[in-house]
Amino acid sequence: MEPITLTTERLLLRPFAPEDTDAVYEACQDPAIQRWTVVPSPYARDDADTFTRRLVPDGWRDDTMYNFAVVPHDGGALAGAVGVHRRPDPGTFEVGYWTTREHRRRGYTTEAVLAVARWAFTALGCDRLEWRAEAGNEASRAVALGAGFRMEGDQRSALVNKGVRRDGWLGSLLPSDLGLPSAVAYVPDGAAAPR
Repeated sequence: MEPITLTTERLLLRPFAPEDTDAVYEACQDPAIQRWTVVPSPYARDDADTFTRRLVPDGWRDDTMYNFAVVPHDGGALAGAVGVHRRPDPGTFEVGYWTTREHRRRGYTTEAVLAVARWAFTALGCDRLEWRAEAGNEASRAVALGAGFRMEGDQRSALVNKGVRRDGWLGSLLPSDLGLPSAVAYVPDGAAAPR
């Protein structure tokens, strides 16, 4: 897929580029980003270079992973990252994100996640967008809830982060949650199947 740019009221979401390497490196020095996400720890400049020069373009080209740099419209530094990748189940994708320390608590990440979710539902044929986080990651959970994700439960030993299995939380967002049609009919539990 050709990389695209999305806009919201306050944000520009564009594919990461090699020019973002230094900003990604600086952002990922944050202990909270290293603790709660799967970025390497310690995070080296080579990790940022690999991300911006290889992983991001390869994901777009292979149509498997779509990573966006989140930047305020009014300019300034990188505010965060939002990525969507395909899960093994057809029509199912997973969203992940991080926010730089100076841009937290402004609602930017929720705004960016909603924009990416709408795009995934309308452009990728996504019928189920999943959110997963390590149990205890309250900041990530607050973003997911703010974006309308429904919490579906706890999963024991569900995530591997830095070689350690950890308990996880799972939530989902469906096209209908945003007033959008699904690519495949959805029959909620207890409802009559369409004819």
